[in-house]
Amino acid sequence: MISVNICPPTPDLAAPWDDLVRRASSNVFMNPVVLSAANESGFADVRVLLAWNDGAGFKKLVGIWAFQVRKISPMWPLVLEALPYNYAFLSSPVVDPAFVRDVIPGFLSAIRDSRSLPKVISLKSLDAEEESFATLIETLNEQGCACLRMSDSTRPFATPDAGVKRSGSTRKKLRQDWNRLSAAGSVDIVNLRAPDTREAFETFLELEAAGWKGARGTALLCRPADAAFARKMIAALAERGDASVALLRVDGRAIAAQVLMYCGATAYTWKTAFDPDYAKYSPGMLLIDRITDDLLTSADIEAVNSCSYEGSFMAQLWVGRRRMADLLVNVGRDRSLAFSLEAARQRGYEQLRWFRDQVRSWSVPASPKARK
Repeated sequence: MISVNICPPTPDLAAPWDDLVRRASSNVFMNPVVLSAANESGFADVRVLLAWNDGAGFKKLVGIWAFQVRKISPMWPLVLEALPYNYAFLSSPVVDPAFVRDVIPGFLSAIRDSRSLPKVISLKSLDAEEESFATLIETLNEQGCACLRMSDSTRPFATPDAGVKRSGSTRKKLRQDWNRLSAAGSVDIVNLRAPDTREAFETFLELEAAGWKGARGTALLCRPADAAFARKMIAALAERGDASVALLRVDGRAIAAQVLMYCGATAYTWKTAFDPDYAKYSPGMLLIDRITDDLLTSADIEAVNSCSYEGSFMAQLWVGRRRMADLLVNVGRDRSLAFSLEAARQRGYEQLRWFRDQVRSWSVPASPKARK
């Protein structure tokens, strides 16, 4: 009784989405209001797969999975990318656990049967601990789909049982930094989960542009289209109570900002920025440390997803980890040149990133295998 349709994202999916996330796995980056913002602004060419349960006499949303149709260059084949827009950090579908074994095969079949969608799918930053992931692997094997596991990793992840580290050198340094910062002025933290976050988000953008990301040209304000989309995304989420910007202030002046997103019982630490003049106090770490405790002691948050990687500073703060995986899949019925080209491109890109990181750290290069 499961049907799947493919469509552009529309804001009228908000009500079915709200009903679904009360029952389903969490992924804030699949929120229809953000998908609509990305599509309508031309920031990404988004397609949404919607799974409906028709068995109760009315249609009930039981799954959603969004993709962007991506083309590297005019001569390069189209690929489906399950990070539906830049600045999304989780590609897992949102699926009602009662229907996952019907929905995942339905999603793959819908892509295979579609005349308009590419058959090669890049699945980066999949949560490998979700039931949907195990079902996806099982279904790909059953259907004989080509599948490459490009990488495995872990992501810092905090829960009440595996939250912030309570001891060790990092904890000691944070206490010292907080005391030193408190001696410099009146310190407070504000995190208003309110419909209007524009002023706080502009503060974040300015702090980010003034820091190392601005110096490298990777801050949002360095790219007008990216900044415009980010403003639209955060505004759309905040209007629904699904975004906030936490600020660490000294004498009323913000010295660090953390953009937070919310989906179901999970909070996402999307982006962090701090004033480089206060770098010696580790303001970004201080803010994350305090905010994590606040979130996990609240009534409606059960987990905090770092949206980051194992080597990030959040790995020094949090005990918990979440297994992640990157896959490249071909759901088409025939062997695909596009699949081989995309596999080669991604492997080449990862090699270049590894080399760049080695140069930046001025370390003696080791092989990529050793790095893993």
